[in-house]
Amino acid sequence: MPIYLVIDNGSKKPEATLRLREVAAKLSAVAGKTIHAVSLQHADAIEPEQLNNIPASTFYSFLQQQLKQGNREFVVLPLFFGLSRALTSFIPEQVALLEEEFGAFSLKLADVIFPLPEGEERLAKILHDNTLASSNNKNRVKENIVLVDHGSPVEKITEVRKQVALKLNSLLDDHVQVDQACMERRAGREYDFNGHLLEDYLKEQAAKGNHSIIVAMLFFLPGRHAGECGDIQEICDNVISDYPQLQITITPLISEHEDLIAILHDRLLAAE
Repeated sequence: MPIYLVIDNGSKKPEATLRLREVAAKLSAVAGKTIHAVSLQHADAIEPEQLNNIPASTFYSFLQQQLKQGNREFVVLPLFFGLSRALTSFIPEQVALLEEEFGAFSLKLADVIFPLPEGEERLAKILHDNTLASSNNKNRVKENIVLVDHGSPVEKITEVRKQVALKLNSLLDDHVQVDQACMERRAGREYDFNGHLLEDYLKEQAAKGNHSIIVAMLFFLPGRHAGECGDIQEICDNVISDYPQLQITITPLISEHEDLIAILHDRLLAAE
């Protein structure tokens, strides 16, 4: 029987691990098997007292413990939008280190949430629902919409955002255009594929006289960047301090929508 893991990149914020555990618990109930919540990195820096006295699990340590117990078959469900370097480089590197100590074992990596080129219509539907829920008009969005991701040095990850934006746009009324921005990006023209920084985009819209913007969050979990008091909130608050006439609404996170569990369950079934 394989050991099942749902993984995120990891955060030092307890909110991220707690939400990942909620996702794992819901998926366990649907799948009828135990799904472990495991972060690739960082989460082991969180004090257990902030995690209901249950220390966070990180990838290398979790697999090391399981291998010591004789488990040698794993199915990993990535809570990632696309094939980031965490999946293509970090995980293979960690597996290679573990195989030096324990010998070869089986680790099957399930598909990401928005695999290219086919994508995932249900992710666009989640964002559509979240956008409608954040609009002043629950039947027809009238605000400017900007789809925001973290920003990546990997162009294929930005391509995921672009394809999600196209699918989201197709679900909205014809008069609405979904813009795109990233929270942060590396300096240099070679990273121009990331597009606008969120801060710059918001200031440009305010300067044009736009008064209402929905920030559609292409983020799964709360933490340092997303959620209450995260970087996105800070960016929006700073812009509003310069443009007090601007109303910015931030959508819920992807993990708050029940359809994410259905997507993860399908990924699990396809990997078995």
